[in-house]
Amino acid sequence: MKLVILDRDGVINEDRDDFVKSATEWVPLPRSADAIAFLCQFGYTVVIATNQSGIGRGLFTVHDFNQMNTKMMRIIQQAGGDIAGIWYCPHTAADECDCRKPKSGMIEDIIDRLNAEAESTYLVGDSLRDLQAISAVGGLPILVLTGKGQSTLEKYEDQLPTNTQIFDDLWGFAQAICTGNSV
Repeated sequence: MKLVILDRDGVINEDRDDFVKSATEWVPLPRSADAIAFLCQFGYTVVIATNQSGIGRGLFTVHDFNQMNTKMMRIIQQAGGDIAGIWYCPHTAADECDCRKPKSGMIEDIIDRLNAEAESTYLVGDSLRDLQAISAVGGLPILVLTGKGQSTLEKYEDQLPTNTQIFDDLWGFAQAICTGNSV
Protein backbone atom coordinates (compact mmCIF):
# COMPACT_ATOMS: atom_id res chain seq x y z
CA MET A 1 0.00 0.00 0.00
CA LYS A 2 1.17 3.49 -0.87
CA LEU A 3 0.12 5.59 2.11
CA VAL A 4 0.23 9.35 2.68
CA ILE A 5 -0.85 10.70 6.06
CA LEU A 6 -1.74 14.38 6.12
CA ASP A 7 -1.99 16.75 9.02
CA ARG A 8 -5.08 18.89 8.47
CA ASP A 9 -4.76 22.49 9.69
CA GLY A 10 -1.97 24.29 7.86
CA VAL A 11 -1.58 21.51 5.28
CA ILE A 12 -5.04 21.12 3.73
CA ASN A 13 -6.72 24.22 5.10
CA GLU A 14 -5.74 27.59 6.48
CA ASP A 15 -4.65 27.48 10.10
CA ARG A 16 -5.67 30.03 12.72
CA ASP A 17 -4.00 31.00 15.98
CA ASP A 18 -7.45 30.94 17.61
CA PHE A 19 -8.24 27.45 16.17
CA VAL A 20 -10.45 26.54 13.23
CA LYS A 21 -13.74 26.12 15.11
CA SER A 22 -16.48 25.81 12.47
CA ALA A 23 -17.17 24.83 8.89
CA THR A 24 -17.37 28.55 8.07
CA GLU A 25 -13.83 29.08 9.40
CA TRP A 26 -12.54 26.04 7.52
CA VAL A 27 -10.95 27.44 4.33
CA PRO A 28 -8.96 25.20 1.97
CA LEU A 29 -5.43 26.17 1.00
CA PRO A 30 -4.90 26.80 -2.72
CA ARG A 31 -4.45 23.54 -4.68
CA SER A 32 -4.69 21.31 -1.59
CA ALA A 33 -7.78 19.46 -2.84
CA ASP A 34 -6.15 19.07 -6.27
CA ALA A 35 -3.01 17.70 -4.60
CA ILE A 36 -5.04 15.06 -2.77
CA ALA A 37 -6.85 14.16 -6.00
CA PHE A 38 -3.50 13.87 -7.76
CA LEU A 39 -2.15 11.54 -5.06
CA CYS A 40 -5.27 9.38 -5.30
CA GLN A 41 -5.01 9.20 -9.09
CA PHE A 42 -1.47 7.86 -8.69
CA GLY A 43 -2.64 5.09 -6.38
CA TYR A 44 -1.91 6.59 -2.98
CA THR A 45 -4.24 6.03 -0.06
CA VAL A 46 -4.63 9.38 1.72
CA VAL A 47 -5.68 9.71 5.35
CA ILE A 48 -5.63 12.48 7.92
CA ALA A 49 -4.04 12.48 11.39
CA THR A 50 -4.80 15.69 13.26
CA ASN A 51 -4.48 17.01 16.78
CA GLN A 52 -7.71 18.79 17.69
CA SER A 53 -7.15 20.08 21.22
CA GLY A 54 -9.84 22.70 20.58
CA ILE A 55 -12.32 19.93 21.38
CA GLY A 56 -10.61 19.19 24.70
CA ARG A 57 -10.46 22.92 25.46
CA GLY A 58 -14.19 23.31 24.82
CA LEU A 59 -13.68 25.70 21.89
CA PHE A 60 -15.74 23.51 19.55
CA THR A 61 -17.55 20.18 19.67
CA VAL A 62 -17.08 16.87 17.89
CA HIS A 63 -20.19 17.81 15.90
CA ASP A 64 -18.48 21.05 14.78
CA PHE A 65 -15.36 19.04 13.87
CA ASN A 66 -17.47 16.62 11.82
CA GLN A 67 -19.12 19.53 9.98
CA MET A 68 -15.66 20.87 9.08
CA ASN A 69 -14.67 17.44 7.81
CA THR A 70 -17.87 17.12 5.79
CA LYS A 71 -17.07 20.41 4.05
CA MET A 72 -13.47 19.28 3.46
CA MET A 73 -14.52 15.90 2.06
CA ARG A 74 -17.01 17.53 -0.32
CA ILE A 75 -14.34 19.88 -1.68
CA ILE A 76 -11.80 17.07 -2.05
CA GLN A 77 -14.34 14.79 -3.77
CA GLN A 78 -15.30 17.59 -6.16
CA ALA A 79 -11.63 17.79 -7.13
CA GLY A 80 -11.58 14.04 -7.78
CA GLY A 81 -9.86 12.95 -4.55
CA ASP A 82 -10.75 10.82 -1.57
CA ILE A 83 -9.78 10.70 2.08
CA ALA A 84 -9.77 7.08 3.26
CA GLY A 85 -10.04 7.99 6.94
CA ILE A 86 -9.69 10.72 9.52
CA TRP A 87 -7.91 10.09 12.81
CA TYR A 88 -7.94 12.81 15.42
CA CYS A 89 -6.80 13.42 18.97
CA PRO A 90 -9.27 15.57 20.96
CA HIS A 91 -6.97 15.79 23.97
CA THR A 92 -4.89 18.67 25.28
CA ALA A 93 -1.19 18.31 26.03
CA ALA A 94 -2.07 18.14 29.75
CA ASP A 95 -3.93 14.86 29.13
CA GLU A 96 -0.63 13.14 28.26
CA CYS A 97 -2.36 10.67 25.94
CA ASP A 98 -0.53 8.42 23.46
CA CYS A 99 -2.47 9.65 20.42
CA ARG A 100 -1.47 13.32 20.49
CA LYS A 101 1.39 14.09 18.13
CA PRO A 102 4.40 14.16 18.67
CA LYS A 103 3.63 10.79 20.27
CA SER A 104 3.15 8.12 17.66
CA GLY A 105 0.00 6.33 18.86
CA MET A 106 -2.28 7.76 16.18
CA ILE A 107 0.27 7.03 13.45
CA GLU A 108 0.82 3.48 14.68
CA ASP A 109 -2.97 2.89 14.67
CA ILE A 110 -3.27 4.12 11.08
CA ILE A 111 -0.39 1.94 9.88
CA ASP A 112 -1.72 -1.12 11.73
CA ARG A 113 -5.32 -0.71 10.58
CA LEU A 114 -4.33 -0.15 6.96
CA ASN A 115 -1.66 -2.87 7.03
CA ALA A 116 0.89 -0.42 5.66
CA GLU A 117 4.67 -0.40 5.94
CA ALA A 118 5.93 2.41 8.17
CA GLU A 119 9.17 2.75 6.18
CA SER A 120 7.28 3.72 3.03
CA THR A 121 4.60 5.88 4.70
CA TYR A 122 4.76 9.64 4.31
CA LEU A 123 3.41 12.14 6.81
CA VAL A 124 2.97 15.66 5.51
CA GLY A 125 2.81 18.27 8.24
CA ASP A 126 3.57 21.87 9.10
CA SER A 127 4.87 21.38 12.64
CA LEU A 128 7.79 19.66 14.32
CA ARG A 129 5.40 17.39 16.22
CA ASP A 130 4.03 15.98 12.93
CA LEU A 131 7.54 15.13 11.77
CA GLN A 132 8.50 13.63 15.13
CA ALA A 133 5.42 11.37 15.16
CA ILE A 134 6.21 9.76 11.79
CA SER A 135 9.93 9.64 12.46
CA ALA A 136 9.26 7.70 15.69
CA VAL A 137 7.80 4.82 13.66
CA GLY A 138 10.47 4.92 10.94
CA GLY A 139 8.34 6.70 8.34
CA LEU A 140 9.04 9.55 5.96
CA PRO A 141 8.62 13.10 7.35
CA ILE A 142 7.59 15.87 4.95
CA LEU A 143 7.46 19.51 6.02
CA VAL A 144 5.34 21.93 4.02
CA LEU A 145 5.89 25.66 4.40
CA THR A 146 2.18 26.49 4.57
CA GLY A 147 0.42 27.02 7.88
CA LYS A 148 3.06 27.03 10.60
CA GLY A 149 5.59 25.35 8.29
CA GLN A 150 7.78 28.37 7.58
CA SER A 151 8.05 29.25 11.27
CA THR A 152 8.69 25.58 12.11
CA LEU A 153 11.60 25.57 9.67
CA GLU A 154 13.03 28.81 11.03
CA LYS A 155 12.65 27.84 14.68
CA TYR A 156 13.50 24.12 14.57
CA GLU A 157 15.65 23.62 11.48
CA ASP A 158 18.40 21.92 13.50
CA GLN A 159 15.83 19.66 15.24
CA LEU A 160 14.04 18.31 12.15
CA PRO A 161 14.33 14.53 11.74
CA THR A 162 17.34 13.69 9.56
CA ASN A 163 15.40 12.53 6.51
CA THR A 164 12.86 15.39 6.47
CA GLN A 165 12.08 16.73 3.02
CA ILE A 166 10.70 20.23 2.58
CA PHE A 167 8.16 21.48 0.04
CA ASP A 168 6.41 24.82 -0.46
CA ASP A 169 2.99 23.21 -0.11
CA LEU A 170 1.00 19.99 -0.47
CA TRP A 171 0.76 20.50 -4.24
CA GLY A 172 4.56 20.62 -4.53
CA PHE A 173 4.87 17.40 -2.53
CA ALA A 174 2.19 15.65 -4.62
CA GLN A 175 3.88 16.70 -7.87
CA ALA A 176 7.26 15.45 -6.67
CA ILE A 177 6.07 12.09 -5.36
CA CYS A 178 3.81 11.34 -8.33
CA THR A 179 6.26 12.37 -11.04
CA GLY A 180 9.28 10.81 -9.35
CA ASN A 181 11.28 14.05 -9.24
CA SER A 182 12.23 13.47 -5.60
CA VAL A 183 11.06 12.02 -2.33
